[in-house]
Amino acid sequence: MTNMAEDLKAEAPFLSGAPAPAPEDRRRTQRESPRERKKRTTDVVIYGVLAVLVVALMVPFFWMLSSSLKENNQVLTVPIQWIPSDFVWSNYTDIWTRIPMLGYLQNSLYLAVIITCLQVLTGSLAAYGFSKVRFPGRDVLFLAYIGTIAVPWQAYMVPQYIMMQNLGLTNSFNALILLQAFGAFGVFLMRQYYMTIPDELCEAARIDGLSEYGIWARVILPLSKPALASLALLTFVNTWNDYMGPFIYLTSNRLWTVQLGLRSFVGQFDAEYAMIMTGSVISVIPILVIFLIGQRYFIQGIATSGMKG
Repeated sequence: MTNMAEDLKAEAPFLSGAPAPAPEDRRRTQRESPRERKKRTTDVVIYGVLAVLVVALMVPFFWMLSSSLKENNQVLTVPIQWIPSDFVWSNYTDIWTRIPMLGYLQNSLYLAVIITCLQVLTGSLAAYGFSKVRFPGRDVLFLAYIGTIAVPWQAYMVPQYIMMQNLGLTNSFNALILLQAFGAFGVFLMRQYYMTIPDELCEAARIDGLSEYGIWARVILPLSKPALASLALLTFVNTWNDYMGPFIYLTSNRLWTVQLGLRSFVGQFDAEYAMIMTGSVISVIPILVIFLIGQRYFIQGIATSGMKG
């Protein structure tokens, strides 16, 4: 009986009409199984490492948030008290009366918006010329312009200030706007993205009679939303967090940005760290909101800007 049952079990695929798996298929399945296990293990390790890195990056932000809800003498305690024993919510109301925080935020927002718009405009225009317009020496000029990224700002900081002083633009927003309206990094980012757009689209637009400005505005820009969003976000964050520029050119308190305003809590012999952390948390909120709004375009723009060069 046992032998008969085994024979029927072996012949079952043929009796049911289903083809029996070929020997090579069985061997392929056996070979893929360890490979899949290895891939699954690799994915677990990668996600584990990424999770650890995310936690490590979030530790300073959590400490900043925790410190903003403490008394000043509790911020630098050893060991670190991650969760305050008493939450000092009044820090978020007192800071508005201690310093003109609203005015500082308005100044930072004004500079960030104006400089971001100008950098996106000039960067996209220059990138179009370097990527879609053919002229003698184009690549050499582009490499020379991009090479200025390697020059440290401290090397030309003093000549820039002398120029702005001779033009009478110190202690005004115009100096910062004029100096930061152009950026080599923005040109590089936009050009790399423009290189992924087929040149045939521009040629077809030229045949239809569009000017170079028309091609840039009506063909290239609508296809470049991810790169534009990436450049706008990076420029906004860089301008919002800028400290040295406003520190050098803005001497009047009414023109200070939020980064300079937080310096008001630093005295000659001591600093109010709780208030500094409170102001820092408030200053991060606009950047966080903008990133959440444009994160999809930002990630797409960064991922595709280096595909062709």
